Parts: sequence; C-alpha cells; structure tokens
Amino acid sequence: MLLNLRGSGPLYRRVYQALKSEIGAARLRGGARLPSTRALAADLGISRNTVVLAYEQLVAEGYVVSRNRSAPAVAGEAPLRRSPAPSRIRPESRPRLSTYGRRLTRDPAIAPSGSYAVRPGIRYDFRYGRPAIHEFPRETWRRLLAARARRNSLDTFGYAAPSGYAPLRKALTDYLRRARGVACDADQIVIVNGSQQAFDLAARVLLDPGDAVVIEEPHYHGSRLAFEAVGARLIAIPVDAEGLDTSRLPSAAAGARLACVTPCHQFPTGVIMPLGRRLALLDWASRTGAWVIEDDYVSEFRYEGRPLEALQALDRAGRVVYVGTFSKTLFPALRLAYLVLPHALVKAFVAAKWMTDRYTAMLGQEALTDFITSGHFERTLRRTSARNAARRRVLIESLERNLGDRVEIAGENAGVHLLVWLKGVAPRSVASLIARAAHAGVGVYPISPYYLRPPCRAGLLFGYASLTEAEIRAGIRRLAEMVRSRGEAFSER
Repeated sequence: MLLNLRGSGPLYRRVYQALKSEIGAARLRGGARLPSTRALAADLGISRNTVVLAYEQLVAEGYVVSRNRSAPAVAGEAPLRRSPAPSRIRPESRPRLSTYGRRLTRDPAIAPSGSYAVRPGIRYDFRYGRPAIHEFPRETWRRLLAARARRNSLDTFGYAAPSGYAPLRKALTDYLRRARGVACDADQIVIVNGSQQAFDLAARVLLDPGDAVVIEEPHYHGSRLAFEAVGARLIAIPVDAEGLDTSRLPSAAAGARLACVTPCHQFPTGVIMPLGRRLALLDWASRTGAWVIEDDYVSEFRYEGRPLEALQALDRAGRVVYVGTFSKTLFPALRLAYLVLPHALVKAFVAAKWMTDRYTAMLGQEALTDFITSGHFERTLRRTSARNAARRRVLIESLERNLGDRVEIAGENAGVHLLVWLKGVAPRSVASLIARAAHAGVGVYPISPYYLRPPCRAGLLFGYASLTEAEIRAGIRRLAEMVRSRGEAFSER
C-alpha cells in the first residue's frame, strides 16, 4: 500500500493521518482488509512499531476494527467523505438563534473587541475605566496568592459554594458596614465574576420579556445591555443636577419591575443624589413593588469628606439590590464583584449563579480575603484616593488653562472620570474631533454611547486614574493645540 506521509509531526501520526484520509475519502471502504503491521511497515520502509501505534489510534477512534488477532479492517460505519466547507455562509444557511441570541448579536455594543486594549498611536489615553494598575501593590498580592497556594488542602481543589467563599463574604460585611453604611449579613452576599455578571443575573432573575425597567438617562450602558438582552422595555428618566429626577418615575400602572441607579456618583455625569430623592426613590419602589439596583461602582473615591452612605443603608422595605466591584479599586483582571441582596432574593440569585458557572474561582477570593482582613485593601484605597484627587485637580486645571470657556466641567469631587461638555460644538461634530485628537496622539471618548437617545449637547468623558499628572498635562496641552490649529473643531456645523 502506498501512502502519502508528507507533513510534519511524529511519523506514526503521519501514517495515521494518511490512512484516515483514505478511509474518509472512501478509497478504503467499510470492511476492507488492511495490510498487517509487518507488511505495511515493509512497504513504507519504516519501523513496525510505528505502524502499530498508527493502527492503535485508528482502532481507538473507531475507524478500524481488529479482533482476535485477525487482520485489521476498516470499520463498517467509517465516516464518508466530508463535503468541503462553503467559502462563504449563504443567508439561508445561517444558524437559527433564539430571541435572546438575536438580541445579543444585533447590538454592536456587546462584546467590543479589544475595547480596553492599548490603541496604537495613542500616547495620552483618557479612556474611562482603567485604574492605575502600575501602582497596585503587586508584590503584596503575589505573596498572598503564593501563601494561599502553598497551604491549601485538597478540599480547596474541588467544587465550592455558588454564593462565594464564606470568609470573604464575612470580611465584606464588616467592610461595607464600616465604610458604606450597608447593613447585611454574610448570607446576603453573593460573589460574582465582575459587576456585569451581577447585572446579568439580576436581569434573568427579576425580569420577563416585556417588563419595564427604569434607567437613568444618561446611564452605564453595561447594565442597559443586560436588561435589553432579556427583552425588557426601557423607561429612561432624565438626570439633572441632583441625579435621577424622581418626580418623573412611572406610576404603578406602568408595571416597572426595577430601577437601576448610581446614586452616590451618577454615571457618567458624576452628580450625587441627595437624601430627599433617595427617600422618594425608595418610597416609589415600596409602593409599586419594584426592585432598585444600586450600582455603587466607585463610591470609595470621594475627595472631600467621607464616602457617602449607600442607598441600601436607607432601605427598610428590602427593595435594594446592591452591586459592588473591585475592578476600579484594585484591578479589572481580578474579575471579582459582589451582590448584597434582600433576604427574599438570596435563594433565586444563588440558584441562578449556580446555573451560570457553578461558582467563582477560589484562589482569588481567598487572596482577596487576606488582602481585606490584613488592612491592605483600605490602605490601598487611601493611597489611590490621594493620587486620584491630585490627578483630578491637574485635569481640571489643565482643561481650564488650555481650553477655558470652550468647555464646561460637570460632576462632583469624586470618582475616576470627568464629564466635559463642549461649548459651541454640534453633537454630530464630535466624531471628527475625536479622530483628529487620535491623530495627534490623544485618546478622548464621546458621551453619546451612554444615552438611549442621542444627546442634544456634545460631551467627552475623560478618565484620569491610569495617567500620571505629567501625562494629563501633556495630553490636554496637545489636545488644545490641535483644537487651536483647527479652529473649526469647536464651531457649530
């Protein structure tokens, strides 16, 4: 038998592939006898052991049968020749997706490729959402991980509780009570893989297709996408200088099942919801039977006075689902966040978490527990907060010095980004301005993706946590030079 043994890899694999190709192409049909290993080895001029290994692989995969020392033969149900894959997918051959799948694939904002990757040519990147990873105490974190890995027992390599590592949940209850005023016990906490999983679980557990959801306008688009994916109907309530305008909340007849808010630092405007509106929101939830998701994404970073109490701390009716994350305070790759749930929702959310991914990986949870209980977490927060406050001051000073009355800075003295409104700029002109800035090596980003409907003003979101003070000054200076050299960039069109 002549076989084509060209290719790379071990010789027995090439013999195996050649025979498999002959069978797949029906040149060796079901029931056909194959040469003995000795005879084929002689024909090919190779070792008999090489042919034995090839035959054994074919037998293991069901292409060849060999019984009671009889000569091997092609299996009676050997695969037939496969038709070549089409060069392009015809419309009629596209997979039939569920309604959920179609919602996901038609929204370009879901799963953006490389959305947080370093952009070529961008020297000063003001992208929102990047913490100062280079300042994180990596050596301390490595020591905690290594210590846990060394002393873990075999039990820690098995399955874990879907609600999360119990000591971490206990550590979080102590921290949240002390730092955020959140009243809860460890059984109310569910550890998740980032806040996006928290929104997804909330959408799946609390909403049916067609249910109404109140969102802020503007809002964090990650939560909106989770609600849209399950078929929710969105009710956008405008945000003003005091956050969500609670006077415009829908009546009970609208059937809103939940509201998603960022009361301690509205995303993306940065305003803070005062006590009166917080109480009005909770009263509305209690009267209508709606749930409130409190996205407390970055409230630890408040640069005047102590961080504000969470909305959950005012909840007496058990209507608030609190979402916290470590992506901004520590680093995004940690992929750890948590839900603080009303007692009535714990069972359903734990079941949904188990259905989604069983449980969150343990080693990171264990190391984070040690990071919190040893005091490293709050020390890191204090250092990061001081550095972010300095960066924020530099950003505001640079904007005022270089762009002056061309811009209006919005938001309170908190968070890790600024919203900057552009005076005299048409919203449709923002894309070309951003492109010219990128050509100049400065990454700036529009406010429009955070609106359900296009905003009537042109605005940019400036993240500053990942930049040094020198980089902030240089970036804003270069942006201003680009604007001055192209005066039409800030003219109405």
